[in-house]
Amino acid sequence: MTAPPTTDATTNPASGPVVKAERITSLDLIRGVAILGILPMNALAFGLDRAAYFNVSADGVEQPLDWVVGVLTMVVIDQKMMALFSLLFGVGVVIFAERAAVKGRRVVWLSLWRFALLFAVGLAHAALWFGDILTLYALCAPVVLLLRKLPARILATVGVALALVGTVTAPFFQSAVGDDPAEFGDFWFADAAAMGSTVETWFLLNAGGRALGLMLIGVALYRLGIVQGERNAAYYRRLAIWGIGIGGAVTAAGPVLHIATDWSADTALTGTVPTGLGTIPMALGYLAVIILWNRSGSRHLERFRNAGRMALTNYVTQTIIGLTTLGWLLDDIGLTRTMIAIWILAVWALQLWWSTWWLQRFRYGPFEWAWRCGTYRSWQPLRRPRATARRVPPRQLE
Repeated sequence: MTAPPTTDATTNPASGPVVKAERITSLDLIRGVAILGILPMNALAFGLDRAAYFNVSADGVEQPLDWVVGVLTMVVIDQKMMALFSLLFGVGVVIFAERAAVKGRRVVWLSLWRFALLFAVGLAHAALWFGDILTLYALCAPVVLLLRKLPARILATVGVALALVGTVTAPFFQSAVGDDPAEFGDFWFADAAAMGSTVETWFLLNAGGRALGLMLIGVALYRLGIVQGERNAAYYRRLAIWGIGIGGAVTAAGPVLHIATDWSADTALTGTVPTGLGTIPMALGYLAVIILWNRSGSRHLERFRNAGRMALTNYVTQTIIGLTTLGWLLDDIGLTRTMIAIWILAVWALQLWWSTWWLQRFRYGPFEWAWRCGTYRSWQPLRRPRATARRVPPRQLE
């Protein structure tokens, strides 16, 4: 690395921080809600048997409230928050490329180097926890970069097709494996061996197609000005009502099917079809609600935006906190879904507080800063000038 610059980073347009005028606050807010919303699903993997992520009956249910928490999580959160995060990741790829081009950088090579660094971070994260998503995102990102200039209609069409690959093929994979416990393994059964090759193939197809597809949908929404909040309020209200209404009704059919079949492996894969079909409309509905909230002037907005600006840091620290507390310190007490829900609220409060505390003093989150230094292969100023840190309230942070 080169020596730290002696002037503020704003004097170096090739690698300096994004100033306030360049930030799109709706993106920060959506990302903040998404990164916090990812935690309820990941927390299940931190504190319960791996199968509990997909099968509510597998672990963590000892009282009626646990069942309520489990089913509501499936309907309201499962895949939807990851969908929002994937949408925003695709948007981020394009915004980075556009800004790099304006600054005269070599867009493709700089972007590929940035993805390689993310892949390395993902490998380190995967060494801690099997549920890492960063490596998958890093692998999908070059495809997004390659296709980013396609018309929005084509991006949306291809994105939807890819996102639904796992949904469309689930019944075929289900018919191939039936209810074979050896094939489903820890995908569906507690204390079981690893899932078989057929179910694993479907799992990877579903996860990879959904991630890449939603990234392309995100780019399409960016091209149309939707994700930036450029449409009128009536448009977003309609999107929220129809997206959440239709998507929620479709998604709810999944838990209903599982409950009707007593969580049998016979419907382990086919039961994911309603969730797959309902995820995109629900994610769009959530996006619309968040954009309307962003216009409301609520005093809590900046905390959620700051959580989004530190999304990478918050994602990794969620894993560290989860494995340390749920996976180690509290592992022997017999965790339930209700207990984990209370833990999630505590972590949310902590990350909302610390994201704002940190960004009042520093320009980037610690992991964001390290990624930025690696991307530009030069030292990036981290600490804010002391006078600025003392005077500037959270709403005026860059």
